Amino acid sequence: SLGGGTGSGMGTLLISKIKEEYPDRIMATFSVFPSPKVSDAVVEPYNATLSVHQLVENTDETFCIDNEALYDICFRTLKMNTPTYGDLNHLLSATMSGVTTCLRFPGQLNADLRKLAVNMVPFPRLHFFITGFAPLTSRGCQQYRTVSVPELTQQMFDARNMMAACDPRHGRYLTVAAMFRGRMSMKEVDEQMLNVQNKNSAYFVEWIPNNVKIAVCDIPPRGLKMSGTFVGNSTSIQEIFKRISEQFSAMFRRKAFLHWYTGEGMDEMEFMEAESNMNDLVSEYQQYQDATVEDEVDDFEGDIEEEEEEEEY
Repeated sequence: SLGGGTGSGMGTLLISKIKEEYPDRIMATFSVFPSPKVSDAVVEPYNATLSVHQLVENTDETFCIDNEALYDICFRTLKMNTPTYGDLNHLLSATMSGVTTCLRFPGQLNADLRKLAVNMVPFPRLHFFITGFAPLTSRGCQQYRTVSVPELTQQMFDARNMMAACDPRHGRYLTVAAMFRGRMSMKEVDEQMLNVQNKNSAYFVEWIPNNVKIAVCDIPPRGLKMSGTFVGNSTSIQEIFKRISEQFSAMFRRKAFLHWYTGEGMDEMEFMEAESNMNDLVSEYQQYQDATVEDEVDDFEGDIEEEEEEEEY
């Protein structure tokens, strides 16, 4: 949890120590970001900004989760009246299980955390993913209706079922990974994935062709015939960072609550560094959201022309 003191402070300290000790291991975190409307602590923006500063440098993949998005799924999709933390954890555990399923079970096409990182992270700093799961079922309610691969695919890519409070329709996907579980035909999975990319080509950057990675594991979750887990590296994740950054700036400008941190031996400089690092991250996401194939070609042609002029002299 990036909003609280233990999750952010102790958590990131632990990550940096583990990274020092085992530099060649893949470091993956499932991080709960502060929600836009629901706040648990006043100093959340500080804690989250200082954490992101560490996560950018020390993790290989961070799965971003948001309590509010989980509540929304419980209310809207699962039609619950009073979801508990148990219900939120149920959704989250399904996603975590889906991401790590290939490490634990045999499958037709395997993916481990390292393969996931290699296929999902085009630029080292941009490793913050949004996740989704299908079929969404409430706890205690088994799925009686059989689901098909097209239905799974449709629900996985549905913006309302994303577990972070950002809308992928406001950005573009750099890369996507889809982990399917259950007995299904690889051909159908490939066709569906191609179909999604062709229909929604505007939402995928064109300068990374074939940017969807697929994994298929034979053993489905208990009580389901088949399921799918979605992991997306979308530029829309910047919405989360922007929101936290604005709240951070509002408080930091007045130096509010800062004495609690400086009293523990922290320095104002650390806050300024963390803020600028997060703003850089937002700019990088925006840069790649706006980038097109032509950009690179133009730059390259410009370089060639300059060289020719120099030769003439």
